[in-house]
Amino acid sequence: MLTFSMANMIGQVILSRRVFETKGSESNEFKDMVVELMTTAGYFNIGDFIPSIAWLDIQGIERGMKHLHKKFDKLLTRMIEEHTASAHERKGNPDFLDVVMGHQGNSTGEKLTLTNIKALLLNLFTAGTDTSSSVIEWSLAEMLKNPSILKRAHEEMDQVIGRSRRLVESDLPKLPYLQAICKESFRKHPSTPLNLPRVSTQACEVNGYYIPKNTRLSVNIWAIGRDPDVWESPEEFRPERFLSGRNAKIDPRGNDFELIPFGAGRRICAGTRMGIVLVEYILGTLVHSFDWKMPDGVEINMDEAFGLALQKAVSLSAMVTPRLHQSAYAV
Repeated sequence: MLTFSMANMIGQVILSRRVFETKGSESNEFKDMVVELMTTAGYFNIGDFIPSIAWLDIQGIERGMKHLHKKFDKLLTRMIEEHTASAHERKGNPDFLDVVMGHQGNSTGEKLTLTNIKALLLNLFTAGTDTSSSVIEWSLAEMLKNPSILKRAHEEMDQVIGRSRRLVESDLPKLPYLQAICKESFRKHPSTPLNLPRVSTQACEVNGYYIPKNTRLSVNIWAIGRDPDVWESPEEFRPERFLSGRNAKIDPRGNDFELIPFGAGRRICAGTRMGIVLVEYILGTLVHSFDWKMPDGVEINMDEAFGLALQKAVSLSAMVTPRLHQSAYAV
C-alpha cells in the first residue's frame, strides 16, 4: 500500500496524474517489479569481481535484468503515450515530463532521446517508491515496539493539528518530534544501506588504506548509523537524540556525514528533498490519522532482508483504528 501511494504521489509531480487509478493487478505487478529490481541489483555478482568470466553470466543476473527491463520499458512506453495524448489538457501548465520532452527535439544544446527520458522516469519511480516506503514501514514498526514514542507523536500532532482535520504539508515544520522520528529511522534503517557504488577517479589514501584508481567503492551507511563512536546507544531507537545537543543541527540532506541516507556530494540522490518531505508527510498522516497496535500475543519481527534497499524480512502487520473526527476522513 505504501509503494502504491508513493508511486501515485511521484506520478502527480511528474505526470500530473496518479499512475495507478485503482489498487489492482497492475499496481501489484509494479510493486513486484520494483522489489525484484532492488533485490537483483543487490546480489553478489561473481562477474563484478572476475571480469574475465562476466560474459558467462553464471548466476543469470544479467539475463534476469534484461527480462525485467522489457517489462519496465512496456510500462514506461504506455505512460509516455498516455501523457502525450492528454497534452491539450495541460496547455499553459506543463509538468515535469512536458519540460523534459520539450528538450527531445530541441535544436540547441543537448538533445534527449526517448531512451534518456525512459531512463529518467525509471530512476525517479524505482528510487523513490520502494526506498521511501521501506523507511516508513520501519518507522511504524519501531513506534509499535516503543508505544511511548507513538504516544508522544500523537500528543504533538493533537496540539499542532487537532483532530478535526488531517495533516497538510505546511504542518511539517511545526512537528519537530515527527521530524526527529524520521531522522532516527534514516539513521537506524537507511533505505540503501551500502548506497550505490562509486568509482575512484584517481588513486588516494583513506585512513591508511591505499585505494587505486578505478576502484569500485561502497559506503556502508548502515554501519555509520550504528557506530558507537558516533552515536550514543546506536541500537536503541531514540528520536529524542535529534531534539537537543550537537545532534539537533544534524540534517539528512548530505552535509553531515554522520547521517547520509541519501548519499552526499555531487552524486547525492537527486530526489533527496522530495524524499524527505514524502516520508514525513505520509508517515505523519498515518500516525496522526490512526491508532496503531499489534494483535495480542504477536511480536514484531525486525529482521532485515538482503538487497539494494533495506526491506523488512517480514512485512509489518498491525491493527489500526481511526482517531480523528469522522469529517476529517471525507475525500
